Amino acid sequence: MIARYTRPQMAVIWSEDSKYRNWLRVELATTDAFAKAGIIPVAAAAELRAHANFTVARIHEIELDTRHDVLAFTTAVAETVSQAGSDSARWLHYGLTSTDVVDTAQALALTQASALIRAGIVRLRDVLRTRAIEFQHTPTIGRTHGVHAEPTTFGMKLLLWYSEMGRNLRRFDAAAEDLRVGKISGAVGAFGKLKPEHEEAILAELGLTPAAISTQVLQRDRHAAYITTLAVLCSTLDKIATEIRHLQRTEVREAEEFFSAKQKGSSSMPHKRNPITCENISGLARVVRGNAQVALENVALWHERDISHSSAERVILPDTTILADYMLDKTATLIEKLLVYPARMLKNLELTGGLIYSGQLLLDLAEAGISREDAYRLVQSHAMNAWASVDEPTPLIYRNLIEADPEITARLSPEKIAAAFDVNRQLTNIDAVFARVLAEG
Repeated sequence: MIARYTRPQMAVIWSEDSKYRNWLRVELATTDAFAKAGIIPVAAAAELRAHANFTVARIHEIELDTRHDVLAFTTAVAETVSQAGSDSARWLHYGLTSTDVVDTAQALALTQASALIRAGIVRLRDVLRTRAIEFQHTPTIGRTHGVHAEPTTFGMKLLLWYSEMGRNLRRFDAAAEDLRVGKISGAVGAFGKLKPEHEEAILAELGLTPAAISTQVLQRDRHAAYITTLAVLCSTLDKIATEIRHLQRTEVREAEEFFSAKQKGSSSMPHKRNPITCENISGLARVVRGNAQVALENVALWHERDISHSSAERVILPDTTILADYMLDKTATLIEKLLVYPARMLKNLELTGGLIYSGQLLLDLAEAGISREDAYRLVQSHAMNAWASVDEPTPLIYRNLIEADPEITARLSPEKIAAAFDVNRQLTNIDAVFARVLAEG
């Protein structure tokens, strides 16, 4: 992933040096376990622990000849051991196949990356919760199909995202734990050169769990579940960004991204305040969803192993975790600094002259004894007339039409009609919804 979208801590995890450090962790954990089991000399394991090292440049140099990265790595490490005057390098990579090292080390990197992503999810949820409570009772118009529907509160929008991020957290924890596994089971997973108890000892030292069964590789359903979980997570971030982009439109302007004093929105239009962070989030979510498709394609490998997944994973595993981490940080900051305009929300809510209360009128008329069909006809006819007059010099006001209809006033008192047009009546149960969601934690 390009540096523009990579935060420093995540960049370290996916650096080449860190990759090879994790490979070395696996190799040394193996020699330690084998020494304890009496398979290799204890002194050899100690010497490897003391002297084994590498430089990335030397690995690259050797790989030009070997065209095999693991062999280039083991050769480079063996050189450092020999240079220290030890012949213990013969025990390096003893009993292992390349993917024992690569897949297990990759699990270490993914565990580290997952810790950063999880922290990002928790931070975003905290910000959403705080701002949801801040705007719990701030009325705004709810829209369905992009059209004014009924009143809600801006806090409800934020609370919805908070709840969804809770589900994302639970899904992510499960997917990350499912990937916190390694395998030291040999070329086809049959433990031809070592025993399951050796694998258990090695992985215990690394903080990983042994896969119950593997081939030469860990099965890629685990990785597919992880990447698709991140795709769902980033789709939620896209959802948040898309809503804010709509709310920031000039005609709506109920909320907008923070815009700093020195920020510029356009090279040619000085007045512009564009939702660039939201658009950035929406665009990158598409990349993550595309990576999920690649992860799914990686599940079906030939027999006990091929490497068709390997080249793809060198791209999608770093890039997806890097983007998820970046997007979580951007979204949390977006919500934290979001500019919210309650007065504009109220103005927009009242824009249609009370059309948004038609559903309540329908119920009140039915309760007063009019058939639902007749009540719907009455309420809708006035609504359509009011709607059709919106652009006229003197538009019809829906509430005035209702109050002037004798068929309605014969059934509903002025107090009943006023109650039907009361926004607070529509928001009576907001606190109950908040209590239910916040109780989930």
